[in-house]
Amino acid sequence: MSYLVIVESPTKVKTIGKHLGSKYKVMASMGHLRDLPKSDIGIDIEGGFVPKYLAIRGKSALIKELRSLAEESDAIYLATDPDREGEAISWHLKELLGLDPKKTKRVTFNEITKNAILEGIKNPRDIDENLVNAQQARRLLDRIVGYKLSPLLWKKVRYGLSAGRVQSVATRLVIDRENEIREFVPREFWTIDANFSRIAPDEGRFPAKFHGTEKKKIEPESAEETDKIIQSIRNAEFFVKTIKRGQKKRSPVPPFITSTLQQEASRRFGMSPSRTMTIAQQLYEGVDIEGMGSTGLITYMRTDSLRIADEAIYAVRNYITDAYGAEYLPKSRRVFKTKKSAQDAHEAIRPADVFLTPDRIKKSLTADQYKLYRVIWSRFVACQMETAVYDTMSVDIAANEYIFRATSSRIAFRGYTAVYSDMAAEQEETENQVLPDLREGEKLIFEGEKSEQHFTAPPARYTDGSLIKAMEEKGVGRPSTYAPTITTILNREYVIKEGKSLKPTPLGEVVNSLMVDQFSDIVDVEFTAHMEETLDEVEEGKKDWKSTLSDFYGPFAEELEAAETALEGKRLKVPDEVTDEVCELCGKNMVIKSGRFGKFLACPGFPECKNTKAIVEKTPGECPTCGGQILKKKSKNGYSYYGCENFPECTFMTWDVPQEAKCEICGKTMYKRSGRGPKKAFCANPDCERYEPQEYKKKEDKPKKSAKKASSKTATKKTAAKKSTAGRKKTAEKKKSE
Repeated sequence: MSYLVIVESPTKVKTIGKHLGSKYKVMASMGHLRDLPKSDIGIDIEGGFVPKYLAIRGKSALIKELRSLAEESDAIYLATDPDREGEAISWHLKELLGLDPKKTKRVTFNEITKNAILEGIKNPRDIDENLVNAQQARRLLDRIVGYKLSPLLWKKVRYGLSAGRVQSVATRLVIDRENEIREFVPREFWTIDANFSRIAPDEGRFPAKFHGTEKKKIEPESAEETDKIIQSIRNAEFFVKTIKRGQKKRSPVPPFITSTLQQEASRRFGMSPSRTMTIAQQLYEGVDIEGMGSTGLITYMRTDSLRIADEAIYAVRNYITDAYGAEYLPKSRRVFKTKKSAQDAHEAIRPADVFLTPDRIKKSLTADQYKLYRVIWSRFVACQMETAVYDTMSVDIAANEYIFRATSSRIAFRGYTAVYSDMAAEQEETENQVLPDLREGEKLIFEGEKSEQHFTAPPARYTDGSLIKAMEEKGVGRPSTYAPTITTILNREYVIKEGKSLKPTPLGEVVNSLMVDQFSDIVDVEFTAHMEETLDEVEEGKKDWKSTLSDFYGPFAEELEAAETALEGKRLKVPDEVTDEVCELCGKNMVIKSGRFGKFLACPGFPECKNTKAIVEKTPGECPTCGGQILKKKSKNGYSYYGCENFPECTFMTWDVPQEAKCEICGKTMYKRSGRGPKKAFCANPDCERYEPQEYKKKEDKPKKSAKKASSKTATKKTAAKKSTAGRKKTAEKKKSE
């Protein structure tokens, strides 16, 4: 007997193959094997929304190989990801390869571990047509919106633009927040902080904040009101009016779901959502662990469910007792309530084996893999631990009619915070102060006050994390779409990042304005959320997917026709983004333009002044040759490279990406090779033992042909680098002579 198992990723091939044995042949489809065509919409709208699927170009050899293996196998297991898209890929595989329904089964693994794999193979099922139809409906909806709206944007705004169902709403959320910031009117308020001490000099001093009166809290709104309060208390007698002691308990937060993992990775590590999901995918599919081989470390990472398997609860409770003691274990398991809108198809994100602690496998992980695994592992363990307990104390200090208040909080029992510290617990720690052992009625020495003017702040711009949180709360998108949506609006330059903040561009605002005016439904948050609910109903078998498309398309087609009429003969101008860079030829502030190879600075006095400049981006680290700042630049072909700010005096350049981290041996800047996938950092100092990057090292077992090929590639890259350096020297000399 021989069996064929088809998965999506080559990483899974290695992990799953080692657990199934020699009778099973595991192959990767490398994602989708067929899709809608690129050249046209690929949907027969008039004929009842019939999609036209084609094999993806370049995959014919793989399709032929899979078809041949399927014919030779006694059974075929389609083991793509356990979500809508994974179900659709399995369906496409079955249709494209012409698989025999009698010997083709669908299997899913919530985690890539031996037990989960064997259990999945033992319990195969048929392809879930409802899941497939829900994914088809989403794909066709997005295709219709994109293919019908994008040409309108090309004609009325700028060629090459795109519009999308979810990306348009995400862009609108960012712009609406920016408008709130612009319209915000700050309100003045003042704070008064005072210092007190006990009459006994060895008791120390402590701060307190002005609260108001016994009856109400007062927040002074002017300097005059603040001065009046200060004059009233300056010569007054202060005494301890009341002391309240108590305990505050803080329960652990739930384990991660997709959105909260992306938010936490953004907050703690500054990871983008797409980067977070890439690393999480690696942890799910399997990492080579020393002594264990390729091992899946976490459960499936695209989920909105807080459910935890019984065996995982049993294992973590045993771990907590062994590692921390019985006092850290609650009497019963903690159960977290999943939102009504959640699909609840999978568990929460958790470690596949809680006994594989982060420190135990740290050597086998990249830095980013370790960070993400550690936070997933810690939060899961913490969610089943006892509450943290804080001893609290609040002291009201009276003077005339006014009250100053001092508070303290001291941890009495660490509970879950022994493993994981969430934002609430971190805030508790930072606000912690120790107060003396005061008594009610005790007189205090007033040591002076400090008043300070403040203004209320506008709402903060969205970050990756807070935008995902807003999308989740409003029901826009689903776990699998958060990261791609943010990546899309950044790539389309509708939104840019300033530090961690997301800010709309003039282009984004013009496109959003057109969408709001002409396609109000597409950018309406409630409409989009309702559409997500409709897709969920298709998945549950409650709605027909083609009827859903028909219900959407009728009003949309009318809006499209009305927009074409309203915008007849019009073209919307995108305002240039003015910079602080001054044109050295005519003195005008230069503006940012977009060209074939990205953005550049141009003089607004064109055509009289034709001055242009490259936009230079500073990066972390120093030049290993002269110690100057490293700048990110672009070659004539549009490729990013990194060079010294002191060019042409210093000709250092590299294709590798400078990192913030310094070399632990020599203190120089660390670099990583550009491109996708996990990369190990190396030192740029030729005299350092960490100088040679791991990826450049020649392996002894490599065939000579491969070595020559690698040598040829290195030589080509060096030649390109020399040409680039020579070109930059020539440009610099030309400018000097001018």
